Formats: sequence, structure tokens, C-alpha cells
Amino acid sequence: MDMSEAAVKDQLTSDSGEGFSQEAADYAMSHLTGIDWNKNALKKAKDYQDQQAMSQDSIKEQLVSSAGEKFTQEQADYAIQHLDD
Repeated sequence: MDMSEAAVKDQLTSDSGEGFSQEAADYAMSHLTGIDWNKNALKKAKDYQDQQAMSQDSIKEQLVSSAGEKFTQEQADYAIQHLDD
């Protein structure tokens, strides 16, 4: 699903998501291994570029938006820098 760290945590704790307690979500997040959040941001950016023909500025805005993908600014910057690789 190429989610950001914040989006995964939100999914775990959301009443409309998994409904876990904050403590359980914190535990799960601290035990995740092998996830490259930069690559997740890049995959999501490529999806936006390919499926919605969005501009790089719009993609970056969507990646960092609290109502969007919730990636960090650094992760969004990485995605935009590698979008055409």
C-alpha cells in the first residue's frame, strides 16, 4: 500500500481502521523492520504521476499533507528528486 509511517500508525489506531490502542500501535511501530519510507513515498508519487497526471508540486503537496499521505518533508523531497529515475 506504500503508506507513510504516520498513515500506518493512524490506520492502526483509527476507529474506522484497526482500532488498536495508542500503546499497541506504538509497540507495533517500534518493532517494524525493513521498511524504506523513502521508497514508499516514491512509489506513491509515481502512482500520482502515472494515474492522475499531477504536477510535481501537486504530488509533493499531497505526499506531505495531513489530509493526504502524511510523509515527512524529507521523504517527499526524496520522492520528487527520484520521480523520473
